[in-house]
Order: sequence, then C-alpha cells, then structure tokens
Amino acid sequence: MRRNTLNELDPKAWLKFTKSWFLHNPPPRSTQEQLHPAKYPESMIREFIEFFTRRGETVFDPFLGTGSTLVAAQEAGRNGIGIELQEKYAQIARERIGRLGQQQTLGGRPTAQQVITGDAAAIGELHLPMVDFIITSPPYGPMLNKRGLAQQKRAGRKLDTRYSDDTSDLGNIGDYDAFVVTLAAVFRKAVSILRPGRHLVIIVQNYRDGGRYRMLAADIVRALEHDITLIGERIWLQDNKTLFPYGMGSSFVPNIHHHYCLIFKNGQANTTPPQDRDP
Repeated sequence: MRRNTLNELDPKAWLKFTKSWFLHNPPPRSTQEQLHPAKYPESMIREFIEFFTRRGETVFDPFLGTGSTLVAAQEAGRNGIGIELQEKYAQIARERIGRLGQQQTLGGRPTAQQVITGDAAAIGELHLPMVDFIITSPPYGPMLNKRGLAQQKRAGRKLDTRYSDDTSDLGNIGDYDAFVVTLAAVFRKAVSILRPGRHLVIIVQNYRDGGRYRMLAADIVRALEHDITLIGERIWLQDNKTLFPYGMGSSFVPNIHHHYCLIFKNGQANTTPPQDRDP
C-alpha cells in the first residue's frame, strides 16, 4: 500500500482481516457481563475498530449493552459513544470503562468514552456529533422470548433471559416483520450521523422461531438496501458453545454457532427511496 487512508494496519494485517470467515471463541465473561443475555466480545470488536478507523477517531454503538464496544474503543485509542436503553446495563458499561481509566493517551491524544442512557430510536434528538464508524449487535427481537434449552439454562443460574420488560425495548416486539421494520428505522437514524464514505457493521445471528428459520441477516440487508450499501460480510464462527440435543431422534434442528458481520459503506446507496419505510 502506497498510502493507507482508512486505518493504521500493515499490508499483512489488512489482508488477514479480509478473509470472509474467522474463528473467535470469547474468553469467559465476568459476573457482571454474564447478566446481559447477548454480550459480544470486545477482543473481536477491537479488530473491527482497528480496521475501520484510525486512532483518535470516533466509534458509535446505538445498542451498547454492557459496553463492549466502548471498552474496545478505549483499548484501541479511539473515542466512543454508546446508547443503552436500560440503566442497569449502562451502569455496568460505565463501571467497566472506569476500570480502564476515564482517559487513555495514545500518541499524545486523549480518548474519551460516553455512555448515554436513552432510546436509540431518538438519535435525532440527542444532538450527537458525526462519527467515523458504527458497530453494534442489535436486539434479536422475538428470539430472546423463546423458552428453549439455552434460556432455561440461564434462568437456572438466575441470569437475565431477556433485556427488559420495557415497551420501548426492541427485544419485546413480538411480531418478526414489525421488529425488522423498526430496527431498520433505528439504523437509518444512526447512518445520519455517520460520515460519508465510512462504515457500519451489524453483527447478527439467524435463528429458529417455532417451526420457521428466520434469516435475520438477509432481512436487515433487504430493509436497508436503499439507505446504505452492503459491501461484504465476515462470518464469525464459534466452536466452544454448548451443543443442545434439539430435535434429537426425530428432526434436524441446527445448533447455530455462527454470526454474520454485515459490512456497509455510507454514500453508495441506491438513491431511489422505497415507499413508507419507517414504522
């Protein structure tokens, strides 16, 4: 590379990141982090942050949870802003960031992390600055309201099996199609503060919903196709998760141990708007 304007990686690290699948088994979660039913690993998020930003730039997560994105941003020397609907998770995020230090100086430039307790659907009312990168793992709608074996296992350990009972929580939208429409509307608002030419990464998992297999990743792409351009995906594989005997002896039911890391670029979308996109 004669000139690298996107990140600070050398050619070898750049090329390795472009592989379309990768294996990442997260380390054990702390007691606080286990409370959240769908945390993703900051060690993995840091790799995305370091590819799609340079030190001192700003990362945004509209569904912050317990703060993995901002922890990764802090460790990588980036600024971060995160929105979390539930105060109990937002407080955990603040405590985790606090343990790293409120500021960390890399190359003479301080970085700062901001946790906002609020609704991601109200991004336009929060007067946020423009950001350089968005990465998040959104609520999975009806998925967490199932009563499967994994949920029973968490309940037995007195851990949260759903995000909350809040009616503003996207995880409580019972209708799958309505959930996708509402989620897409939030991402459109997030993209409004993303600088042109910069990237959005959405990490999602397909799942079984009763007798149906929901292609959540594809449905999100379809819902956003007129707003921001999908330029690729990376498949995150895990091989250390528990295997449950779903359908044993009678029917094939997959143990889903992979996620789609959907990579979008702002400024290349189809300019023809669809009708009535927002809920």
